[in-house]
Amino acid sequence: MASGENPLVYLILGAAGSGRREVLADLIEAGLGEGERGAVMLATSEVPSAFDAKLPQLARWTWEEGTIVAQLPQDATRVFFIADGRRSPIDQLEVFRPWVEAQRGELARVLVVVNCQLAEKNPALLAWFEACIHFTDVVLLNRREGVENKWLSGFLAHFKKQYYPCLFETVKEGRVKNPALVLEPQARRMSHVFDEEQDWVFTDADGETIDEDEETEGDEEVQATPEEDPYFVRMPGGRRVKELPDIAKYL
Repeated sequence: MASGENPLVYLILGAAGSGRREVLADLIEAGLGEGERGAVMLATSEVPSAFDAKLPQLARWTWEEGTIVAQLPQDATRVFFIADGRRSPIDQLEVFRPWVEAQRGELARVLVVVNCQLAEKNPALLAWFEACIHFTDVVLLNRREGVENKWLSGFLAHFKKQYYPCLFETVKEGRVKNPALVLEPQARRMSHVFDEEQDWVFTDADGETIDEDEETEGDEEVQATPEEDPYFVRMPGGRRVKELPDIAKYL
């Protein structure tokens, strides 16, 4: 449970058509404890699904001029926020934390539902899935019908070789083996942008990075700023240093 009256908020990433609502319906039905009240927030751009009727307190949120326009449900103990599956996940992630904090919610976990058929068919999307998984605690492998075992093994090995700490779980017919494990509010993500205690970068008067305990000459000023996630870094013109494929072009 969240501390005090703050609801636990789960961010659900993934491309449109990945089966996120199908998986989420199972997670909520089997993973919530007695007395807990779930609610789901869905982007207005997402088309209706047959599984919408199975989602509790379904409400819509809007992406407007680079911001999230919505209010957290007042009486929910767990809120599941489904990201826009046709828009950049990085743009949404960058504003999600301040929005949750302003709403007095507590981030529980970030999940991503991977459409394995889409990923296998389009190798260029690996960078897109890498970005999502960089921020993710649990990766749910869905839409595996017809996908070669060799591809799936290679996809998993790509992340395991880089020691990603997140959990990788398979989905079968919209269900996961252990919903309670998936919803356990324990951070297992590579990124630290959602951590309460973030890493800091120390720089000298010339802007050069130095170690925290490194000595400086005389009264030389040392500045400390929160470390910026590499996916959020922008060039002087405003473009991101790590650009991602436009997922909408592959759907």
